[in-house]
Amino acid sequence: MEKIIPFTIKDLSKITNHRSGEIKFGEKMITIPKDTDSLEFIKTCEAKYVLFGIPEDIGVRANYGRPGAASAWESAIKNIANIQHNRFCKGNQLVVLGQLDVTQVMKNVELLDFNDIDDRSKLSQLVDKIDKDVSHIIFNLIKLGKIPIVIGGGHNNSYGNIKGTALAKGKPINAINFDAHSDFRILEGRHSGNGFSYAYEEGFLKKYFIFGLHENYISKSVLDIIKKIEDRVRFNTYDSVNIRREKEFDHEMEQALDFINDDFYGLEIDLDAIPNIASSAMTMSGFSVEQLRQFISYFGKTKNVSYLHICEGAPDLGEEKNNHLIGKLIGYLVTDFMKSNSAALS
Repeated sequence: MEKIIPFTIKDLSKITNHRSGEIKFGEKMITIPKDTDSLEFIKTCEAKYVLFGIPEDIGVRANYGRPGAASAWESAIKNIANIQHNRFCKGNQLVVLGQLDVTQVMKNVELLDFNDIDDRSKLSQLVDKIDKDVSHIIFNLIKLGKIPIVIGGGHNNSYGNIKGTALAKGKPINAINFDAHSDFRILEGRHSGNGFSYAYEEGFLKKYFIFGLHENYISKSVLDIIKKIEDRVRFNTYDSVNIRREKEFDHEMEQALDFINDDFYGLEIDLDAIPNIASSAMTMSGFSVEQLRQFISYFGKTKNVSYLHICEGAPDLGEEKNNHLIGKLIGYLVTDFMKSNSAALS
């Protein structure tokens, strides 16, 4: 598949820490053999899940965010490779496709200043380009009957995930987004804050639920827009659930699932919703890691969930001695999803 840097068996071997008496994911995960048609191989492969990385932060830069999300893929794959392969979760359920080739565009953005109007326009154009590549890859994977697990990158890639899935399914899809922000901002050129609004406007997103919005960080204009289309776009707030305790977490998950589970949907996770996780919009207040894991397990267990996207983690912005922890967290989230979804499909 063009635009992909394949992840080879040799790459996997380099990052897997072999230990006597143990079997790691890296010893069992499936890679695509050299000189093999990747789509044909994935089609005939029994593994249901395809791991795909997008090591970019261009959409984040275009949204005035702090760069760093490009580093999450490398951290995640290293940690996933060293998860224990056992009866709870098996590495051979996972095909490692590789990463989107953004090498040149990432070099190009180093010369751009996101505070400059002309440069911001160039950044948005680069996001458009990535959108096309992501949607093409997701389209192909969904068409083969697989479930992509996408590690970002910025939340701008929600657009490509939704578009690719909708085109593969032949109709608009739904989405649920665990996020401190709506990412439903105005159509002002593509960036990490408007992936869902562009997907909605262009007819790829039918119904959208934002779970855990932070009331301090949603604008009146976005609230006004959502109010007009509340039959298709709904939300709850972190403040109403965890601060004022007006709503109960489990009940809110039930309500959200009831809203989106009438059709295929994407499961979107923004790590900036979790306190003290290094990201472009890092927070000190938010849902716990345990609540996020419960959330993924809950929404992963339905047959309508079509992909998982984990984004905005930025190990490069974390503490140098502990910057592996974001990759470790992503490993937990990936296996939580696989466990619950495998049970649903069996």
